[in-house]
Amino acid sequence: MPELVSTLLPLLAIALVFWLLIIRPQSRRTKALQELRASLTPGDQVMMTAGIFGTLRSVDGERATIEVADGTQFEIATGAIASVVPAEGPTEQRPGTAADSEEES
Repeated sequence: MPELVSTLLPLLAIALVFWLLIIRPQSRRTKALQELRASLTPGDQVMMTAGIFGTLRSVDGERATIEVADGTQFEIATGAIASVVPAEGPTEQRPGTAADSEEES
């Protein structure tokens, strides 16, 4: 019996580490993406998995329409949406940027 435990213990430890490092984080990412795609609303700024940015115009189940330029719209699968881009607010100048160097001159 002790031989069985000493044989199985390393295998169980490897399985636990595998689950903690690979399977659990992946399932969290999958759940977060599903929640993101369920919360899409027209007007959201989105980035597709191909790196294309656009404004969501409509969502119809598994399909969505995004506008990438004035009058240019694409119909895409909602699975191709990688993230919602936060709306750009007023930008603040950080110390050491070009605007500071102009003021010092």
